[in-house]
Amino acid sequence: MASPATGEVVIIGSGLIGQSWAMLFASGGFKVKLYDIEPQQVTNALEKIRKEMKFLEQSGSLKGSLSAEEQGSLISGCLTIQAAAEGAMHIQECVPENLELKKKIFAQLDQIIDDKVVLSSSTSCLLPSSLFAGLVHTKQCIVAHPVNPPYHVPLVELVPHPETAPATVDRTYALMRKIGQSPVRVMKEIDGFALNRLQYAVISEAWRLVEEGIVSPSDLDLVMSDGLGMRYAFIGPLETMHLNAEGMLSYCDKYSEGMQRVLKTFGPIPDFSGATVEKVNQAMCVKVPDDPEHLAARRQWRDECLLRLAKLKRQMQSQ
Repeated sequence: MASPATGEVVIIGSGLIGQSWAMLFASGGFKVKLYDIEPQQVTNALEKIRKEMKFLEQSGSLKGSLSAEEQGSLISGCLTIQAAAEGAMHIQECVPENLELKKKIFAQLDQIIDDKVVLSSSTSCLLPSSLFAGLVHTKQCIVAHPVNPPYHVPLVELVPHPETAPATVDRTYALMRKIGQSPVRVMKEIDGFALNRLQYAVISEAWRLVEEGIVSPSDLDLVMSDGLGMRYAFIGPLETMHLNAEGMLSYCDKYSEGMQRVLKTFGPIPDFSGATVEKVNQAMCVKVPDDPEHLAARRQWRDECLLRLAKLKRQMQSQ
């Protein structure tokens, strides 16, 4: 068996995001300790992780150079948060999206860690200045927000607290790269970070187009899945602009007037309720009924698509 990477990683919270993080760190050869307030949840999570790793190995989609058995042996459970934090070089918090709960966890960790370990949160929307307020080790704190499902979608947003040390950002960036993720530096905190601000802008205009009867819900999704989404899987909106003319300056010269005209017609922020939510829900349920069985099957299909897309992206990037 290949020797494990230097240092231990701790996952606080054994839900789906915590399980994905554990698998990702193990794929990079790191020893991983998984902690949850309920020991049985850790036991269940370890079983799910090893089962998923076997499936990924059999389908040729397991990350890293170690076998599923070798990666599984790197992950163990912990009964106390003190035992989990001992010897850790990186702690990734994955508890539910509740500010007070997360603050309580970080306050506990703040009392028992040394000056070297990085404290990282998986939060998707809570600001670092709120999460890490009043901690002694603020310089070691950072948000590392993954995209669901993290094992198949590599982006990680790194968002510092105003007092986070540059070395903390650099270390976390290097760690994410080592386990095969694609970290991006959000230079300063902003509500929604970068990913959700872009996502909410798309959702907001999508909702307005449906609400105003411009396009049906199913056709709206087709605009993205068979249109914008296909190229956005490989290049972002800025490079798209650059390539859709003779460079960025040419694009802005040709299209900025039209873009401004259209943008001025955007309506107010939707409230996502009333007749429109009923209309959208009905259309979505025709495609995917909202009972647990159908939703789970569709999520599995989505994850398999992401797996194949990730393989294709790796092939394209290596050419």
